[in-house]
Amino acid sequence: MATLLDTIAGGHLVEAHRPYPRRIVDAPLWQALGAGLHEGHWRLLGLWGEPAAVHMALLDEAAGLPAVASLACPDGTFPSVAQYHPPASRLERALCDLTGLAATAAPDARPWLDHGRWDLRHPLGQRLPAATEVPPYAFLTADGEGLHQIPVGPVHAGIIEPGHFRFTANGEAVVRLEQRLGYVHKGIEALMTGASIERAARLAGRTSGDSTVAYAWALARAVEAALGATVPERAVWLRALMAELERLANHFGDIGAICNDAAFALMLAHCGVLREQVLRAANACFGHRLMMDRVVPGGVEVAPGPLDTTPIRNLIDVATKAFPALVKLYDNKASLQDRTVGTGIVRPALARQYGCGGYVGRASGLAFDARRQLAYPPYDGLRFEVPVLREGDVNARVWIRIREVEQSLALVGQILKALPPDGLTRIPLAEVDGPSEGVGLVEGFRGDILAWVRLDAGARVGRCHLRDPSWFQWPLLEAAIEGNIVADFPLCNKSFNCSYSGHDL
Repeated sequence: MATLLDTIAGGHLVEAHRPYPRRIVDAPLWQALGAGLHEGHWRLLGLWGEPAAVHMALLDEAAGLPAVASLACPDGTFPSVAQYHPPASRLERALCDLTGLAATAAPDARPWLDHGRWDLRHPLGQRLPAATEVPPYAFLTADGEGLHQIPVGPVHAGIIEPGHFRFTANGEAVVRLEQRLGYVHKGIEALMTGASIERAARLAGRTSGDSTVAYAWALARAVEAALGATVPERAVWLRALMAELERLANHFGDIGAICNDAAFALMLAHCGVLREQVLRAANACFGHRLMMDRVVPGGVEVAPGPLDTTPIRNLIDVATKAFPALVKLYDNKASLQDRTVGTGIVRPALARQYGCGGYVGRASGLAFDARRQLAYPPYDGLRFEVPVLREGDVNARVWIRIREVEQSLALVGQILKALPPDGLTRIPLAEVDGPSEGVGLVEGFRGDILAWVRLDAGARVGRCHLRDPSWFQWPLLEAAIEGNIVADFPLCNKSFNCSYSGHDL
């Protein structure tokens, strides 16, 4: 089997794209890449568009090397990738909403992000006036005796973000779930167009608030790749320190919340305390509970001088002592096991087809972790394991989080030992004298986050694309709930904890 690089070798190489190659391909080669995705030769990382071109990022897992393929669309269309590879479908629908470029032979041409509420159409393409009439969204049907539909959302009973879930059920059993997302589209990529690097970094950090460090780091890596910048060593370690604190805070919160949805609030209380301690330590060391705007292109934005890491060391000490008892509590609670074991199963084959990353993928047999497979600094010099299970149920997704908490606690310890006590944390970025492009891939707590950026002269963002891991996880939630009872949906949904904001962008 030819490698990904061999396959796209016939395309025109874009010299200004770093660190991974981008090649401009023709339609037959574009379709061949789609067929290769169908055959499982590589993994889809992203699919996005501009007014007259589409781009597709792929990963050759065997070679450990991503690449980007681009196709010009002079007539406003491109061959659908989803006709070969269903995980591309929502990406194509969003791409069409944003740019107006239509995928020919697409299996699903319904709008995705555009609900007909914007004051224009195609904000990233040839902008058109908004349609005067918007037809009702055509949900998929399921026919059968006794079937009924249950609409849920987009406004929910809690403080979660908006999303609509259309259940078709036979009594209590779910026959089909269809999601409708896009309610929190913020137009981040449109706001980035023409923005300075500093403003783009702030926007990236607000794509999904619980992953602000990971998003900012992904964008920073893309910008630094485009400019050929090498950030100070101390900044690299501080970025990893913040990323692991972000992972810990979210995993503590998720473990507690999943148990709470299984009517075991005690775990939520204890995990909530640990999460709060992580946020307080982050605030004490970095001046912000979520560490927003601390990772910037060129380094990190922290107070000058030595960093007092005492709050983090105390946190690690407390969490290391307290967490094993919580794990034991979870493991020994029969009422919890009754709700989580065998519930909401994602089959490994489906997870692999969708290239699903993060704890959802790793609970279904996929070992991908960008920190390991792409080994970006400083993870290339750190010792850690990537936990993997194959059961694919709620219980497995909880255990992956538990093991990742243990790994992150150990990683923070390693990082604190290796962190230079003082020194430069940020460098000025080079002038941009012509278009330059970069791509960055960072492992957030949900999974891998992709950032792609093109910088124009004057260091302005010509185009930026951000891809949340939830794009490949939301569809699997639809599959996971099938055959379960409706009452188990909140539990399944929480065990996924997909991002609405990161998806809707």
